[in-house]
Amino acid sequence: MPSGFPLPMFSHFVTMKHWLVFEIFASYIYSVKGYSLVREYSGQNFFDLWDFYGAYDNTTQGNVIWVNESYATSQRLAYVDSQGNAIIKVDNTTDVAMGQNRSSVRITTRDTYDVGSLWIIDLSHMPYGCSVWPAFWSFGPNWPEDGEIDIIEGINLMIDNQIGIHTTPGCTHNGSEYQLGTSGATTDCSEPSGCTVTETSPNSYGSGFAAAGGGVWATQFDVSGIFIWFWSRPDIPASIDQADSASMDVAQWGIPHASYFSNTCNITQYFSPQNLVLDITLCGGWAGAGASYNASCGNSGPTGLCYQDCVVGPGSPRYDNAYFNISYVRAYTSALPSSTPITPTTSTNPTAATTSSMTSDSGKFTQRSDNNGWGAIVMLLIAAPIAVIGSWPLMFKKWRHRGIPPV
Repeated sequence: MPSGFPLPMFSHFVTMKHWLVFEIFASYIYSVKGYSLVREYSGQNFFDLWDFYGAYDNTTQGNVIWVNESYATSQRLAYVDSQGNAIIKVDNTTDVAMGQNRSSVRITTRDTYDVGSLWIIDLSHMPYGCSVWPAFWSFGPNWPEDGEIDIIEGINLMIDNQIGIHTTPGCTHNGSEYQLGTSGATTDCSEPSGCTVTETSPNSYGSGFAAAGGGVWATQFDVSGIFIWFWSRPDIPASIDQADSASMDVAQWGIPHASYFSNTCNITQYFSPQNLVLDITLCGGWAGAGASYNASCGNSGPTGLCYQDCVVGPGSPRYDNAYFNISYVRAYTSALPSSTPITPTTSTNPTAATTSSMTSDSGKFTQRSDNNGWGAIVMLLIAAPIAVIGSWPLMFKKWRHRGIPPV
């Protein structure tokens, strides 16, 4: 060090440099855990960026017609109520004749969300009742090859929500590790039932959900895995419930209700960018199937058959509770490689995410990556020389103590 160098000033300089290093890394650590809001579906504009299906249910063989937007609006099957909440419902006013299907709604986001996304939905009511089969889920453009995530799904008079994923062969679920829910019978996610997890927290479905004032689900779609949380209304974290929810930190939420880790299911291999879907069907391959239907609804009519005893005939009071009441759906993205604290293995793959850029592709909108993890590299390049400068006095002190002159 040159003679006459002002040591107090140098000491203050070093302190400031160490503080700056800490701030840089603290900011980086927060950013890799955090997510920024890129889309909110809520209020009077809720339906603006959704497509209505406008066709028969040809996916689950349900006994509904998922009507187009103009019909859904005119018949008040899809509307925004006086509280600013979006309502999606089954027709409960029509007397359906034998051989006909009942009107319902299925909507799909025009946006697609890539790995590195977080989705949150707040509901005060979900559809339930005999023959009723609602879902909030996601799928890739080449369904089912591009993966499916079932966030909310149930049938008839179930009291617990069922979460699940569906993939092509090769993706498996590692059981009940690091999750609060109970895993289903199969670990092979390519099986027809998929890899399911049943909620164990109370009031996650049906009448109990409505009586508790509803609740919130959050889904992290990440290279390290797919993680889904549920909170009943009294238990919603302050970070979600507060008015300003422009960013989220999943590290505060604890163990998810369902965890699908990438060490047994390579997320980027089995899932492509996902569209979000809300729909309600009736009967079909699950709600109307023999054992599933008869378990709680077999005595609903004279025939013991879902279609004849539920869909046919008057809609009220049978379908008075077959509706979603949605406060909002929010989509977030991480602009840096994410870090999931509960993951047992460390992933080094960056997430593909965006904070602003979207491009149109045949009516769909796909998010593009703006930095692809370069922010982390820039931070490291800035921090490294600062750290070296800041640590010089400590190195000098150690050399003097050991009798080794600095070079």
